[in-house]
Amino acid sequence: MGNLIKAEFRKTLTTKSWWGLMIPAVLFGFLFALGWGAVTNDFSDFLGSSDTREITGALGIQAGELPVGLLALGHGVNIGTMFPVIFGVFALAGEYSKKTITTTFLTAPNRVSALTAKMITYIAWGAIYGVVIVGAASLGTVLTVSGERLPSASQWLGVLGAGVLATVLATLFGIGVGAVWNSVVGSVITLTIYMLVVENVLVFVSFGWMDITWLGGVLPNGTVNGIVGAIGAEAFGAAGVKVPGLDDETQWFLQYIAGAPGAFSWWASALIFFAWTMVFFVGGWAANQKRDIT
Repeated sequence: MGNLIKAEFRKTLTTKSWWGLMIPAVLFGFLFALGWGAVTNDFSDFLGSSDTREITGALGIQAGELPVGLLALGHGVNIGTMFPVIFGVFALAGEYSKKTITTTFLTAPNRVSALTAKMITYIAWGAIYGVVIVGAASLGTVLTVSGERLPSASQWLGVLGAGVLATVLATLFGIGVGAVWNSVVGSVITLTIYMLVVENVLVFVSFGWMDITWLGGVLPNGTVNGIVGAIGAEAFGAAGVKVPGLDDETQWFLQYIAGAPGAFSWWASALIFFAWTMVFFVGGWAANQKRDIT
C-alpha cells in the first residue's frame, strides 16, 4: 500500500493540475475574503438598528465588536473549496481520459488496493488545499477587517479545522462524481454550473417564493459551504443556538452573508455533505470494480 500511495503522489506531482487549480483557489479565496472583509467591516451599518441591538444584546457584545471577520473568512474559504472538487474529478476520470488507468490497475494487486491508495492520497491533497485556502482567506480578512472585529484565536482554529474538513470532503466528492460520470469535461462543467448557478437559484427561489429557509442546508453546495460558513452564522446566533426573537428572514439573511443560507450548524452541514460524498464516492468505487479498462 505504501508503494501505491507513493506512486499516486508521483503521478499527481508530474501533472499541472495540482498547482494549476491551487493558484485560482488561493486567488479567489484571498480576493473574496478581501472584498467581503471590506463590506462586512461596517456590518452594523447595513443591519437594521433594532436587529443589531437585539443580536448584540443576546450575544453580550458591543455592535462594533461583532466578529464580522468570520463572514469574510467563510466566503473566501467557500469559493476556494470549489477547486478541490474539480481537482478530485481528475483522480479517476482524468486517468481514464489519459488512458493511464490500465497501468494503474494492472500494477496493483487488485482494484480495491489501487482505489484505496488513491483515496488516501487525495485526502492528503484535500488537507493541503484546505490549509492553503484558509491561509489565503485569512490574509484577505486581516487586511480589511478591524482588529476588534477579527475572529478570536479559537474561532481561527475552528475555521482552519472546518476548512480542512470541507476541502477533504470536497475532494472525495469530486472523485466520486468523476468516477461515476467517467468524464473530466462533463463532470467539471456540470459541477461548476450546478454548484455556482443552479443550486443558488433553487435556494433563492425557494426562500423568496415558498418561504423555505432550509433547502440550502441539505443540498450539496449549501452543505459544503455550511461547514465553514455556519461558524460565522453561529457567531451571530443565526445557526446552532438561535438568538431568541430573531425572525426567520433575518436569520436567513445572516446565514446568507455568512455564506451558509439554510445551514443548521457546522457539524450538521459536515454530516450531510459527508452523506452526499459517500453516495457518489461509493457509487464511483462500485462502478470501477467492473468497468472495462481496455
